[in-house]
Amino acid sequence: MALTSTPPNSAPPKTTGLFSAVVVVAALGYFVDIYDLILFSIVRVESLTDLGVRGAALTSQGLYLINMQMWGMLLGGILWGVLGDKRGRLSVLFGSILLYSLANIANGFVQSIDQYAWLRLIAGVGLAGELGAGITLVAESLPKEKRGYGTMIVATVGVSGAMLAYWVGEALGWRNAYFVGGGLGLALLLLRVGVFESGMFEQAKQHGVDRGNFFALFTNGPRLLKYLKCLLIGVPLWFVVGILITLAPEFGRALGVQGEVSAGLAVFWCYFGLVFGDFASGALSQLLRSRKRALQLFLLMCGTVVAAYLFLQRGASPEGFYRMCFVLGISVGFWALFVTVAAEQFGTNLRATVATTAPNFARGSVVALVPIFQATAAALGSAQAPDLIASGAVVGGVSLLIAFWAISTLPETHGKDLDYVEVS
Repeated sequence: MALTSTPPNSAPPKTTGLFSAVVVVAALGYFVDIYDLILFSIVRVESLTDLGVRGAALTSQGLYLINMQMWGMLLGGILWGVLGDKRGRLSVLFGSILLYSLANIANGFVQSIDQYAWLRLIAGVGLAGELGAGITLVAESLPKEKRGYGTMIVATVGVSGAMLAYWVGEALGWRNAYFVGGGLGLALLLLRVGVFESGMFEQAKQHGVDRGNFFALFTNGPRLLKYLKCLLIGVPLWFVVGILITLAPEFGRALGVQGEVSAGLAVFWCYFGLVFGDFASGALSQLLRSRKRALQLFLLMCGTVVAAYLFLQRGASPEGFYRMCFVLGISVGFWALFVTVAAEQFGTNLRATVATTAPNFARGSVVALVPIFQATAAALGSAQAPDLIASGAVVGGVSLLIAFWAISTLPETHGKDLDYVEVS
């Protein structure tokens, strides 16, 4: 059975203010992270068309490139998570920014689908590290009473990066949009001056605590179950973003929307909603003094809005469809709250590993969700005319029910003291 203990003879770690350099850098890092993460969904049709892809291949090749990016994030989640606990939160925060910035600059030069795919894989590895390292650093640096507000700021600023990605993509074209994203990341590295390492991590390091042992998550039954529950909470968000929003043009046609639906605008309005949702979920968890109740309420709201998206938009106008994307974004605005809960469930020596792998495995669930969604659509319709609506209802409903069970059976972490380590 897993036990926890505070490192012996350790002074309480120093805490910092709500608008300190740590919070600002983590928020801006997540802003650039989201810009680069979502940019492909925004420029998918334009970039693939420019590379010679036409017709139904726009969907299949688009899903292939999304999967490559997600595989990179799965690999990067493990890599950066372990490094975050072994080498420190700051090294991961800035190392990941450097990698995905360079990869995205290179993305602006691609001339073939294969080049595009491998660079999305590399970018995915880089994108995997920023959020987990940033949330861990903020959670360990702020007083426990303010942690929720700190991660709320990180999320609210961060998700607005998707809106900038849309504006830049529309104004400058897809290649220049990748150049801008890479340039923003490199500029962000200049802000590392004045950002200090987590005091909790430094204490664990000084006491020679075994850190970043990824396999320790699998050698203890209760610890493994708790970790798996953390992963499952974030799956519905990536069902919404990775399928319902990324494939918005296809869903628009299936729903008989009276006009062509733009994938870029769907992403824009969804992430505009996420800004409000992340602010609301973070504030709600503080007001209720409960992470669990806030997440439960948002999952219930998400289920209601997904049903409305799938069944109440027959013959809608494109403007009405985008309004629904906005509301859908609000309903899944619990991303940073989910990562915060994952970070708060584990000790300092495994916290970065969990906080980095959990969101990336949740993001990476798209790799499994996409073929499940496609197979279900074909089974409920046909290979020639897949039923996207019914498949969305089944896959989305199951993922939401599992996530609700997961958060309902995890311990409450609001106000929890994080200055402890995991031992076995």
